[in-house]
Amino acid sequence: MADAPLIGVLALQGDFEAHGRMLQGLGAKVREVRVPADLDGLEGLVIPGGESTTMTLGIEREGLREPLRELVKKGVPVLGSCAGLIMLDRDHLGLMDMRAERNAFGRQLRSFEADIELRGIDGDPTHPASNHPLRAVFIRAPWIAEHGPGVEILAVLDGHPVAAREGNMLAVAFHTELTDDDRVHRLFLSAV
Repeated sequence: MADAPLIGVLALQGDFEAHGRMLQGLGAKVREVRVPADLDGLEGLVIPGGESTTMTLGIEREGLREPLRELVKKGVPVLGSCAGLIMLDRDHLGLMDMRAERNAFGRQLRSFEADIELRGIDGDPTHPASNHPLRAVFIRAPWIAEHGPGVEILAVLDGHPVAAREGNMLAVAFHTELTDDDRVHRLFLSAV
């Protein structure tokens, strides 16, 4: 594992440990990110799900806002999952040219799972789920309410964009870490 990529997982709030386990299972080295020094040497970053207001407060408290922005602007690939998608939008870290609608599918009681077609994850004949829909877990999930022309929409559910890519950033409105399907993490690591 000497040449394994070093991936940071923002560990202020949310299910960051599950992302870490999935990434380690794919051969990556994982570092939990809590302060700016934890960003040094990262080859990729995951911003997990959780509660976006709490995450915003933690980012501000730890002085991570500008260091996170600089890391992404340097070209380090990032995966934002659920609240991570919100954190990447215009109103939060201002990194992706999109605006997320928080809790768009409803509150906690309206959480659900759905099969979605996610462009970019199929085609690996060695993967057991190749060419099958992705089972996505939506918990108080956002959707992409609007986006600029440089944002590529990768998946739609009920007419609403739920996955997108812009440059080195991949954002999904669902929890990629709560199933056994590792194709979103594989897609992210392919950019690393």
